[in-house]
Amino acid sequence: MSDTTTDNSTRTGDDQDLGAAGSQLSTAPVEDSPSPDLPSLGVIGWARWFWRQLTSMRVALLLLLLLSLAAIPGSLIPQTGINEAQVADFRERHDVLAPVYDKLGLFNVYSSVWFSAIYILLFVSLIGCIVPRTWQFVGQLRGRPPGAPRRLTRLPAHTTWRTSADPEEVREAALALLRKRRFRAHAVGDAVAAEKGYLRELGNLAFHLALIVMLIAFAWGQLFKSEGNKIVVEGDGFSNTLTQYDDFKSGNLFTNDDLEPFSFDVEEFTGTYERTGPNRGTPRTYETEVTYTEGADGEEKNALIKVNKPLEIGDAKVYLVSHGYAPVVTVRDGKGEIVYQDAVPLLPLDNNVTSNGVVKVLDGYRNPQGKKEQLGFQAFFVPTFGGSASGTMLSQFPALDYPVLALNAYHGDLKADSGIPQSVYQMDKTKMKEFKDADGELLKKLLTPGETMTLPGGAGSITFEKDIKEWAGFQVVQEPGGGWALGGALAAIGGLAASLFVQRRRVWVRAVRGDDGVTVVEMAGLGRSESAKVPEELGDLAGTLYELAPGVPDPEPDSTPEPDGTLEPDGTPPEDPGAPGASGTTTSTDTDSQAVPAEGAEQQ
Repeated sequence: MSDTTTDNSTRTGDDQDLGAAGSQLSTAPVEDSPSPDLPSLGVIGWARWFWRQLTSMRVALLLLLLLSLAAIPGSLIPQTGINEAQVADFRERHDVLAPVYDKLGLFNVYSSVWFSAIYILLFVSLIGCIVPRTWQFVGQLRGRPPGAPRRLTRLPAHTTWRTSADPEEVREAALALLRKRRFRAHAVGDAVAAEKGYLRELGNLAFHLALIVMLIAFAWGQLFKSEGNKIVVEGDGFSNTLTQYDDFKSGNLFTNDDLEPFSFDVEEFTGTYERTGPNRGTPRTYETEVTYTEGADGEEKNALIKVNKPLEIGDAKVYLVSHGYAPVVTVRDGKGEIVYQDAVPLLPLDNNVTSNGVVKVLDGYRNPQGKKEQLGFQAFFVPTFGGSASGTMLSQFPALDYPVLALNAYHGDLKADSGIPQSVYQMDKTKMKEFKDADGELLKKLLTPGETMTLPGGAGSITFEKDIKEWAGFQVVQEPGGGWALGGALAAIGGLAASLFVQRRRVWVRAVRGDDGVTVVEMAGLGRSESAKVPEELGDLAGTLYELAPGVPDPEPDSTPEPDGTLEPDGTPPEDPGAPGASGTTTSTDTDSQAVPAEGAEQQ
């Protein structure tokens, strides 16, 4: 009886052909060998050649690489769909480079013609590659493993022994054993054919199908997405309509009707910070309590929005992205009448929430002469003032330990009625005049909560109230297809793992009665590629089957060669290696038993 044998000898001659036994271990398309006498292709031939190239896996991988490279400019160059202010600044600083970028579409990479062309070609390539392979794989699943080759000893891993059991009993035992080991097995003539590892090709197909799902999901998300930002002061609310946003951008196919109907009120913002140590000033808690409703007549619900823990309402997600302070100020005219009283959100400039902004009084104010005017105050706020001895107006800590508000005063026309949109955090001073102090300098003053700055000439006053509110910055995102993209990514990872770690392989067991009436058992295995797993698995199967059909001693040798040629050329009997796996791996010396590597077997 022979051990499990592995032989990587080079195949020679036509008799090495395995036929169907070595075929269909993969659904990859077979490339035809070029012929020196091919006729001219013509239009249809060239179209077919182009389609075959486009739908090859090699081209699909190349297009995927090109798509990754094409996305790099979108990360390095400002994009009009993301930050138009940065694009405008880039144009001002690069007079020569900006027109070139415009012609190449680098300011709008993801909607450019060349990026869309790569995207569409990759999409078509994947579909054209996957569809035929899927049908071929389905056909393989509906079929049965091919019958055993004529000489099993040519396969990379094989073993043989003699047994007293009947051939039918051996084949039945082999069929039951292989099915128990989750092989697809059936009897074919005098042998049993089995195959397993279909998960490899299934994983390969699932990986590429997942890529298609991801491409569709990303395209769908870009076309129908929306993203807006809104600053809401404690006590105020927000309704998800286009006019409520501070800034808003959306995909090309997005409409106002796609906005998720909801609204919410900010009840309280809570922020705590590290007081000591190297992380002093680092936020420990950032959370906002809100009351929200879904739809026009929805029931009020309470929610707590934290960083990276958004409020999800339908397809919309409300993220907490920023925080700042909104000092409450009261502006009075020369008669003491209140013309403005509100919390003024100021924008942070550093991690300690040093903030600046403006206070605009647009209506209701009259100067001492009774003429309508507008007032503007440049505001600079620090939640923790370092004191006049520090010589700087920078906050020392983000919490409200020692709040101070610095104000500069102006009067005139803020040009709010010019029809040109203005930022609420900036002031157009082209038609504004400075209020002067006693020294003829710009009127300015540092105020602590409760203090008032009086305007000269009976023009009125502004008071920094003791009530200092906080505001929270929210980002409302609607991006359909995000769940599909995540599912596609997970499926791609699973499919790739299956295609890399699962090996498709076949096993054959032949049991025939020899010339001396004793049953001869032959087992062989063939894998998609050369691997130690096939010989190891075959040895394990052979050892189990050997226990069910134990071997018998070989016949006594004599000096006369038997018709089947079992003697060596010098007349000596071959070495008896014993039971499967008992004495290691041996190499066959019979020229008809020359083993064929797995890769070569598939190509025959």
